Amino acid sequence: MTKEKFRNKIMLITYADSLGANLKELKVVLDRYFKGTVDGVHILPFFPSSADRGFAPLRYDQVDEAFGDFDDIRALAADHPLMFDFMVNHISRSSPYFQDFLRRKEDSPYKDLFIRYKDFWPGGAPTDEQVEKIYKRKPRAPLITAEFADGSTEDIWCTFGPEQIDLDVSKPLTRRFIRDTIEGMCGRGAAIIRLDAFAYAVKKPDTSCFFVEPEIWRLLEEIRQTAEPYGVAILPEIHEHYTIQLKLARRGYWVYDFALPMLVLHALYTGRGERLKHWLDICPRRQFTTLDTHDGIGVVDVAGLLSESEIEQTKEHLFAEGANVKRSYNTAAYNNLDIYQINCTYYSALGDDDAAYLLARAIQFFAPGIPQVYYVGALAGANDIERLEATRQGRDINRHAYTLDEIARETRRPVVQKLQALMHLRNTHPAFRGECLVSLEGEHGLVITRTDGQHRLTLHADLKTHAFSVG
Repeated sequence: MTKEKFRNKIMLITYADSLGANLKELKVVLDRYFKGTVDGVHILPFFPSSADRGFAPLRYDQVDEAFGDFDDIRALAADHPLMFDFMVNHISRSSPYFQDFLRRKEDSPYKDLFIRYKDFWPGGAPTDEQVEKIYKRKPRAPLITAEFADGSTEDIWCTFGPEQIDLDVSKPLTRRFIRDTIEGMCGRGAAIIRLDAFAYAVKKPDTSCFFVEPEIWRLLEEIRQTAEPYGVAILPEIHEHYTIQLKLARRGYWVYDFALPMLVLHALYTGRGERLKHWLDICPRRQFTTLDTHDGIGVVDVAGLLSESEIEQTKEHLFAEGANVKRSYNTAAYNNLDIYQINCTYYSALGDDDAAYLLARAIQFFAPGIPQVYYVGALAGANDIERLEATRQGRDINRHAYTLDEIARETRRPVVQKLQALMHLRNTHPAFRGECLVSLEGEHGLVITRTDGQHRLTLHADLKTHAFSVG
């Protein structure tokens, strides 16, 4: 196996224009304010896109000119292992591929890229029972009605927004497109490729069309075999029951720990660590841990690790004790009906409380896996109510765009300086290369010890008072 290009050190998650206005300013910020605290960088989609903050890509061989170009990407890659996003499930409705299909229909060389209802479903359309089986993001059949240049119309598979047209991964043309895209990313500076919305990629009639086995494994293995000779790892992005992550890990894939955010909140809200300890004991070791992401705080990922009543209790605590977070921000009034996630910064979920927030990060850094820190979280950012009200998009509460002046000011805050000290410790102490042992002490005590040979480091935490020590 080719040696991987990234290290067991903290990875930052950021948009290309959120820590400064573009990729050049991002490099300035990393060099000036995050030296030694951030190693890898996940730059959220920086390709030309028509919607969803980059997640409706038009193509993958260009950088959105508002952000810069591939020279800027290479400059960042010289110092930081980079993670790129590949939207394996879909591409933009405005892409040259789909637009050519709309113009030329049967004569388009790209027609096999897309899932046409008339060809996919026996009889040309799904029955009510077939629609009911589909794992859906919206309470309807996943489709758009395409209007062709000849005046005809046709239903085309569309899982997410109307600008995100699903790809037909069963077709040789699409598999070539996937292979070419992965190889292109490997040659342009990627150390890891995140497979966005991966579990939706395989569709079959009379199934959930979500993580369809065994076809999903064949697709994943093809992608891994494409990336592996370049020393590039792949990371399937899947929000669902934690057992899917365990399945992936058993086959040697890197996975996300999306269960940790709610488990840490539950522990800090209640002062009890039993649920958190259980997960830290059984979770995969080849994983990337998160507390916050661009999407929100995952709820569906913790099912089975917290009971239904504990999940509801945690959500109630968040809405009652979080800072400036309202239930209405997660409703249609803010264009948000996503039952899988709660929109809130992690700092505000903990009431903008420095002690609770620093303990949450300490738990993340001591947990098994490579920590990812979202850029708002790296600056202990509170909910951006002004941006939220301006856009009426629920997720924008956690997507503040920082200017260089703001970053200079925020990094002087004591909570950020203490966070950076924890990040530096996580990156440099050799104990984090080794084993993780978790125990509970008394009613509210959590102890996590990392050990590698003679190197040992222990976190002692009081989940009730949020006091902790490291030594």
